[in-house]
Amino acid sequence: MTRRLTLRARMALLTAVAVALAVAVCAAAGWYLTRNQLYHELDRRLGSFSTPPGPEAPGAPGGPGGPGRGVQRMLGRQIEAALLDCRADATTGTGDGRGFGPYEIVQVINAQGRPCTIPDAGSLKVTAADAAVARGDGDRALHDGTGVSPSGKTEDVRILTFPTHAADGTPIALSVALSLDEVEGPLDNLALLLVAVTALGVLVSAGAGLMIARASLRPVDELTGAVEHIARTEDLGTRIPAEGTDEIARLSRSFNAMTGALAASRERQQQLIADAGHELRTPLTSLRTNIDLLLRAEATGRDLPAAARHNLLVSVKAQMHELSSLVGDLLELARPDEAEPVQETVALHDVVDRAVERARLRGPGLTVRADTEPWYVQGDPASLERAVVNLLDNAVKFSPPAGTVTVRLAGGELTVRDHGPGIPAADLPHVFERFWRSPSARSLPGSGLGLSIVARVVAETGGSVDLEPAEGGGALARVRLPGTGAPRD
Repeated sequence: MTRRLTLRARMALLTAVAVALAVAVCAAAGWYLTRNQLYHELDRRLGSFSTPPGPEAPGAPGGPGGPGRGVQRMLGRQIEAALLDCRADATTGTGDGRGFGPYEIVQVINAQGRPCTIPDAGSLKVTAADAAVARGDGDRALHDGTGVSPSGKTEDVRILTFPTHAADGTPIALSVALSLDEVEGPLDNLALLLVAVTALGVLVSAGAGLMIARASLRPVDELTGAVEHIARTEDLGTRIPAEGTDEIARLSRSFNAMTGALAASRERQQQLIADAGHELRTPLTSLRTNIDLLLRAEATGRDLPAAARHNLLVSVKAQMHELSSLVGDLLELARPDEAEPVQETVALHDVVDRAVERARLRGPGLTVRADTEPWYVQGDPASLERAVVNLLDNAVKFSPPAGTVTVRLAGGELTVRDHGPGIPAADLPHVFERFWRSPSARSLPGSGLGLSIVARVVAETGGSVDLEPAEGGGALARVRLPGTGAPRD
């Protein structure tokens, strides 16, 4: 399986490729611009000597402004001799055919499109465009081609063909050419130089990209080291310095927030386990003591008095009930927060009515008054009923004998008022904490989890809960839940 490149290597490679493409494009553009300029200069030299002024009529072939007058004056009789002999191959002679101005090759094309070479002036390959100019069908032809120099060397040339007339007025054309060596040579050298510069640019950019990648990914390396340290040591207190506002700083802050949340969650979990162990120890110790007494009495053959035996069994039953209630509360608190809690329409007034009936059974000597109006909320029916039952159980537990508990539901606010000892102001910030019990309530049955369950369920439903001293004594619990007075369709 092919191993993927590291992020640092990919960044360096991407930088090198991007710079290489940019340098290559610039080099190619520079090469083509230079080539066009050199060709332009070569064409200017070809055309500058072919159109000098002369004594002929303006506009006439060979006249002022007409092409070829300068070359005609230079060659003179050689053109006429070439037309008479009209050979296509390069010829040599004793004339002064060398050094025809700036041109290296000069050739005549007759009206039939046949090449007629001049002695010691080389020869050129005639194209259809050149023949058309000789027939008078074109003004001029400028193109690349091949030719044979006066020394007999075949080479690439730039050819200019322009129309003119023979001595007898017959239309002909004259082709002049310059070697492309003075263009191709510098272009080849420039191409080699540009390739070397491009290669150097790629190497430099690769090195620069590697250094940039190292500098850019240094915070990522620190983040990776922190993650590996946490995975190795489980130390969620590790923090990463987050400086600036760039993406790496945002990632560092997000990571710190995540580890902070995990640390807080683990701390709560450990606290829950410790508190649960402490709370479970009391009923389990009592159960073990009572059961040991029963077993010892049976082992020794000494039956306990019926009243004592009955009291022990009642105590065992009460401890089992307390233990079951504590386990249920622990399971409720240990339930993970759902990403999408159960949401269905719940008739809160019906839930309150059922909880009131249970409260009357648990406090037979108390008076529980209820006044409820229809109110429908979105939530989990079982959790809402458990929360309302916990509120009423709390009121029943702290109510004096023959006391009164008042329950009212109106406009989405549920109030539960008892006439017990009330809540000291110093205890109010702690009433919804897990396993917290006020000093005055530690002698009463309970685990200290009921109100924390109420707070959790109300928060999941989108409401709020408060506990405050009631006017005239006792405690008043207020639960506000969003909803409507009629069920939603």
